[in-house]
Amino acid sequence: MRTYIAAQLPGGDWQKLIRRPEPVDDEVTMAVRRIIEMVKVEGDRAIRRLTSELDGVDIENIRIDPDHIITSKENIPGDLQEAVTVASANIESFHRAQRPPAVTIETSPGVICRRLWRPVEKVGLYIPGGTAPLLSTVLMLGIPAKLAGCPRIILSTPSAKNGHVPHEILYTAGTLGITEVYAIGGAQAIAAMALGTESIPRVDKIFGPGNRFVSAAKSLVTQPPYNVSIDVTAGPTELLILADDSANPSWIAADLLSQAEHGPGSQVVLVTDSELLIDQVKKECERQLQGLSRKGFIMRVMEESFSLLVASLEEGIAFANDYAPEHLQLATAHAEDYLGRIQHAGAVFIGSLSSVVFGDYASGPNHTLPTGGIARATGGVTIESYMKSMSVLEMRKEGCTALHPVVETLARAEGLDAHARAAAGRGTW
Repeated sequence: MRTYIAAQLPGGDWQKLIRRPEPVDDEVTMAVRRIIEMVKVEGDRAIRRLTSELDGVDIENIRIDPDHIITSKENIPGDLQEAVTVASANIESFHRAQRPPAVTIETSPGVICRRLWRPVEKVGLYIPGGTAPLLSTVLMLGIPAKLAGCPRIILSTPSAKNGHVPHEILYTAGTLGITEVYAIGGAQAIAAMALGTESIPRVDKIFGPGNRFVSAAKSLVTQPPYNVSIDVTAGPTELLILADDSANPSWIAADLLSQAEHGPGSQVVLVTDSELLIDQVKKECERQLQGLSRKGFIMRVMEESFSLLVASLEEGIAFANDYAPEHLQLATAHAEDYLGRIQHAGAVFIGSLSSVVFGDYASGPNHTLPTGGIARATGGVTIESYMKSMSVLEMRKEGCTALHPVVETLARAEGLDAHARAAAGRGTW
């Protein structure tokens, strides 16, 4: 990790540090546009060819046989089954508590306004894969979809190099009652769910994280003529740790390495007012890196990551708010005291014990979070992400009598005489 000293940064370099290492550039966007067009024209044929060319996998069946989902349990050890059960219970408890209530209010006599909620009818869950079976993302996306009551839930995930979707993914989907699983990944999976093919249905909203190609595809399919909704632009993982000299260097290093493990495009950042801590963490990272199975991925991420020495924690908070990380860990003494000053983060982890990995897997909050700085404007996935609000208006006689002059006046001020006439007619009823 490179180290920067905030007081010595030339003008504009603060903003350079905030930039992410792997943005969605014009080249990526053009490539994804071509993929979407191929899927639009050729459907399943394009899916098979793209999966072979881009992923090096020749898929026989685009949809996984539901029987394989049932029998996948035979390949899952008991301790993993138990872990999935515990994690599911915690995630369900947290998301069930988020269910929004219906609202009814009489804004004035005879004017009854309501806000109701309905589930999104068809949702597509994208589960990244290829190098790791992210069964945790199945839980994070599938549980709120079930709780929201979405009538149709489909799941798309890439096959491993052996041509098979990992048993862990299939088993976890099965525990949630998700039986419609498709063995495709990348931008072509997003295009298929957005457009529909011979095998894959078009959905109303797409959920899930992914690399820059997946992120670009999600952004493009929100535009005409596709007009598919998405959750958040959840790209490569980010972690910013704000720490002081009370932090445990070994834990800090472990947390940085754990998020760097996600691979290319990810970034981990340590912001601290302790120069000694930076040195200790670097040594711990070097020590702990040895023997890790994804050492190569981690080293590439660490080359794009950095430490920032600030004059005070207040300056560190200012940088954290500007960076707007996906994950923000407050590894300081009295960490709770700083929470009120955090304005922009996908998720905040209070204190040194609150490692991001607990949020990644089993504590309860969702791990599908905004990346790339868009945490300045939006949050992560919740049960409400799978629902849509619907307003309802009921006008009664006394409401029309009282409100029609107001509407007529406003409509005429806008030069909309037909609007005024429609209100006037109800006023004399």
